[in-house]
Amino acid sequence: MDKNKIKEIGKHPYFRYGLILLTGLLLGWLIFSGNNRNQSSNQTTVEEAHDHGAEPTVWTCSMHPQIRMEEPGDCPICGMDLIPLQTTGSGDAAIDPNAIQLSVEAAALANVQTTIVSRQNPVKEVQLYGTIQVDERLSQSQTSHVSGRIEKLFVTFTGESVRRGQPLATIYSPELLNAQQELIEAAKMKDLQPALVQSVREKLRLWKLTDEQIARIEQSGEVSPLIDVVATSSGIVISKNVNQGDYVNTGTILFHIADLSRVWAIFDAYESDLPFLKVGDRLEYTLQSLPGKTFSGRISFINPILDPATRTAKVRVETANPGMELKPEMYANALIDAPLKQYNNEVVIPKSAILWTGKRSIVYVKQPDTETPSFLLREIELGPSLGDAYVVLSGINDGDEIVTNGAFTVDASAQLAGKRSMMNDEAGRAVTGHEGHSMNGTTPASTAPATGHEGHNMQAAVGGEHAMLAVQGLCEMCKDRIEKAAKSVSGVTSASWDIKTKQLHLNFDPVKTSADAVAKAIAKAGHDTDKYKADKATYDALPACCKYRG
Repeated sequence: MDKNKIKEIGKHPYFRYGLILLTGLLLGWLIFSGNNRNQSSNQTTVEEAHDHGAEPTVWTCSMHPQIRMEEPGDCPICGMDLIPLQTTGSGDAAIDPNAIQLSVEAAALANVQTTIVSRQNPVKEVQLYGTIQVDERLSQSQTSHVSGRIEKLFVTFTGESVRRGQPLATIYSPELLNAQQELIEAAKMKDLQPALVQSVREKLRLWKLTDEQIARIEQSGEVSPLIDVVATSSGIVISKNVNQGDYVNTGTILFHIADLSRVWAIFDAYESDLPFLKVGDRLEYTLQSLPGKTFSGRISFINPILDPATRTAKVRVETANPGMELKPEMYANALIDAPLKQYNNEVVIPKSAILWTGKRSIVYVKQPDTETPSFLLREIELGPSLGDAYVVLSGINDGDEIVTNGAFTVDASAQLAGKRSMMNDEAGRAVTGHEGHSMNGTTPASTAPATGHEGHNMQAAVGGEHAMLAVQGLCEMCKDRIEKAAKSVSGVTSASWDIKTKQLHLNFDPVKTSADAVAKAIAKAGHDTDKYKADKATYDALPACCKYRG
């Protein structure tokens, strides 16, 4: 082929297009084959890192976080599907292994707030509620000194003010009339029988007639069956017991009169507050009916006897009442700041920081110098309550940063993570209500992760063999006797009898004993089981409250 023909072929457009296409394919192959090799190399590196560095997934139960499995499946206690345990592992070496970690976002969503605690001189605020009462020492009873009929009343309603010496009522008394006539007759023979005159005069004096009145009767010889009852003190009539026309006897109470120039404020103090109150303490109180005004006084008396119904003692405060603003039965609120000198320089924490589990008091302490928010459970011993705060006797140090809001959320995260929490006294072991039974009624699991294979069955996951026996009984004494009899059998790890269901929950080592042996031991103690009955002599020896047979 000559050169001219080759030139013609090279100038042909199809040849040029084909050449460009081949060049593009070659360049694409070179580029993409290099990327594939790099991706394959990177994938191998990631897979190798995953194979060699990743930790195996642990599966747990959302209802029983103490369960640990290396493979998915069902919870051996409740049968729920196991879920992968979410770990918050961090490379921060400062974080305690028992601490629960929350991301910054999770802590913000849960509104977790912390406070640095310090030592203080605690002051307890004691809130008291009471009423204004009449000063009993300034209260007088107005009585009738003679028998007769109420002829006229000068005080006709309760609440009326009276003055000392003011007539309150007029009484018609035939006895008084006879005594006056005796006086006139005796006066005629006073030279012969002076003792008789003195006797009649004394009788009239006992009926509250004055010497001037007696002398006037002797001189004038006039008698009257009417006598006035006069007020012996000034004050307010707080009760009226008679009406005009009523017949009364000697000593009948006609009126109660109280002097309100001084009154008592009587407060009810609960027995838990009594140690912080003493005679002489000054307190301030307010009245609902007089807003904006504050009254003060000192405690003059604390009743040494508690009211058995309200479990309170009466605390009395004496108060002057010159303007008569304080009226009996007004409601009063008092506040006392009582310094707790015996607890000076102790740590004080907010009440919101504390989680109570019955016997234990718990707070969560934030670990210092960690990148991820991390909280560690701390058991504390509480002192007296200060209202919204508590004195801490031990467990917290000055300068510790504790969770004061959101503590329950932190604890819930610890429970789900299987770490120590208010429900778990140790990581992976549930807090028991009694004798090994957890607070939700299940049997606590082993602290070691259960695999679900390699010869481990469900009973290995929950720690020993569990059985339920029907046992007859009636009371707490029966419960104590049944449980003691069961635990006396070697190999029994826990026993709990339910009074309502009559069921004994039993955990035991099947190598050492059996449920049948436990049932025999309980029957020997005097309680029938579903397989064995107690003999008559043993049953008859039980206390009367334990006789369960009809």
